[in-house]
Formats: sequence, C-alpha cells, structure tokens
Amino acid sequence: MIELDPAFRQRMIDVFSDDGRSWLARLPDILDEYTRRWEITLEPPFPLSYNYVAPATRADGTRAVFKCGVERGPVGCEIAALQHWDGDGAVRVLEADMPAGVFLLERLSPGREIIAIDDADATRIAARLMRRLWRPAPAEHSFPALTDWGDAFRLLRERHGGGTADLPAKAVDRGEALYFDLVASQAERIVLHGDLHHWNILSAEREPWLIIDPHGVLGEPAFEVGAWLRNPVGEPEEPYEERFLLNQPDPRGVLDRRLHIFAEELAIDRQRLRDWGIAFATLSACWSDESSHRAGWEQALAVAELLAGLG
Repeated sequence: MIELDPAFRQRMIDVFSDDGRSWLARLPDILDEYTRRWEITLEPPFPLSYNYVAPATRADGTRAVFKCGVERGPVGCEIAALQHWDGDGAVRVLEADMPAGVFLLERLSPGREIIAIDDADATRIAARLMRRLWRPAPAEHSFPALTDWGDAFRLLRERHGGGTADLPAKAVDRGEALYFDLVASQAERIVLHGDLHHWNILSAEREPWLIIDPHGVLGEPAFEVGAWLRNPVGEPEEPYEERFLLNQPDPRGVLDRRLHIFAEELAIDRQRLRDWGIAFATLSACWSDESSHRAGWEQALAVAELLAGLG
C-alpha cells in the first residue's frame, strides 16, 4: 500500500469527484503495472499536486520521470502536446499510454527552475521557447480551444446565482469582455502550452532550458504570455517568496518590462499582449474561486489591475 499525503487525496477528490476516488483506489495497481511493463524502478514521489509524479530509473540505467493522472483529466492533452513538440524546446516523452493517462519523461538535470535567475533574462528565454513551440495542431487532435476555457466565466456566475461572489464584479466583467473579444478576433491558432510560468521551465543537459507540464490548448500565440505575466505568485514562506511578482518593490515596472520584452521578441502588438494578460489573470481568478482559493483570485486580480494601468 503506497502512502499518499491526505491533502493530495482530498485534492483529487475535490477536483475529480468519483473519477478521483476511483483513480486513487487503482493507483497502486497502476504503479505496479507500468513499473513491470516499462521495466522501471520508482523512487518516492515528488511533492504532489494533481498527478502522481516520481523519479524513475529504466533498466539500462537511464534516469526518467514517471507521471500518471486521472484518465478524464487534462493529462491526455499534456501527453499529446509533448508528443507534438517531440522534444523541441520541451521535455521529451519516452513512453506513453495516453488512454490510461500514464507516461514516462526524460529527467531534466539539474532541473533548476527559471525563477532562480534574473526576471528580464528569464522572460527573454521564455519568449524564445514559446516561439519554438508554436506550430499548427495535427489534423486529428483533442485539444480544447480557448473558447472552451472561457466557460469558467459562465460557471463562476452559475455557482453564485448570476453574481461574482467576493470577486469584484467590474473586474470580472472587464476581464470577461476582453477575453471573448480577443478570442473572437484571433487569427492564427496553434497548440499552446497554456500555463507557461516560472516553475514550468527547468534547466537541463540536452539544452540549457526546457519546458514542462503543458496544458495543451488551441489559441493564438499572444495568449501564451498571460500565465507568465501574472506569475510568480504563491503563499508566504514558499521557496523564492522574495521573487514573487507582488512582493517586488515595483511590480508595475516588472510587468512593463516584461511586456516590452515580449513585444520585441515575439513581434506581437504590446496592447494585445497586455489585454491577454488582463483576460488570463481574470480567468485564473475564476478558477481560483472554483477551488475556494481566495489568495489565488486576489493575487490574480491584483495583477489584472496593474496591467490595466499600463498602456
């Protein structure tokens, strides 16, 4: 019987309901099956969020990372996105059983998170990696579209009888209007990471930096900067707390510099990048409300306000 953090168990049930309970019950069998099938040895897992992730070693001694998640969750899109990029700017998939939501990844070493370096340098690296990932979707795919993600605004109001509960209505209205205006005026639509922030770029040996943990979503390239603009944020006493955006002496200045870098590196209109930043931060606030994470939506909307003040 594997030992799992009770908080992880509860999170899986809160997010995935009966599917989460079923997956937790089957997890020991999943681990047993794939360690035998892929001839790997597993070490204790990394700190867990919404997937089981653990260091692994293959029969030939190659170091890898084992990952599995609820089959009906987002893990299938993660596998599909990584296979689509095939190691070009992103971590490489070594083995995969997509219907089961189980896969094996190359181990990125030393695996330092990009939050550890200067923010301007990190932003330029992120922009250059973004460009490498941007390619059309395959002819057959199951990636959601940004329109689908926009359902979070409708669901927020359904949860609260047509209102926005503690979230300021004007801020939500502004972000929602921007989101759907931008979605409606998209031109090129490509496979995006969807959650490209400071913990999802790691140092590696194959290349200096590689991307991990994509959500996999179809949309225009400008959307990709949204997650980066609103991060890093977190709880007090977390690692790199002093580097969190809202802990900086001048977060507005940090955002202004990031927009300048992205506009230059990506050759995308700065105003559209800024608007996607506001829209994405507001969308994130809706997601945080769904999980009752007050600090999350407060931080997200604080970033949206800072961006709204920039030209």
